Amino acid sequence: MRAEDILRQKDSRVVMIRVGETVATAVALMTKEIIGALVVKEVCRTEGNVVVGVFSERDVARALAAHGAAALSMPVSAFIGRTVISCEPRDSIETVLRLMDENHIRHVPVMEDHTLVGVISARDLIRHFLQQSSPALQDSASTVVHA
Repeated sequence: MRAEDILRQKDSRVVMIRVGETVATAVALMTKEIIGALVVKEVCRTEGNVVVGVFSERDVARALAAHGAAALSMPVSAFIGRTVISCEPRDSIETVLRLMDENHIRHVPVMEDHTLVGVISARDLIRHFLQQSSPALQDSASTVVHA
């Protein structure tokens, strides 16, 4: 199974934020969309713009720990890594898992010819593996998730 197969199984909508927006704006957007991370782009009008990073709930926590409430008025660009960790649609699920594990991340942008085509999250992979598992495991996992 490949990254593109995971993208086909999920809602392919990706929520983006501009690099200069504030942490407060990012938190409001993540709250509104009920998501844990945003793709950070230079400009958000078209898919062809440059992806500069991923801003996650973990980045919010680190920003607040380091700067207190002042972090909320700082740009998200102050808290994203300089290197975008991404995969390609044809990469295997094992490659995506390895990227997540080695880089301590939970969201991997999927890029094709420098264009963002989706994001794979740890939750997407968990959902995939649960669908591939035994019915008993699926039932117990469903109970835990919905509890």
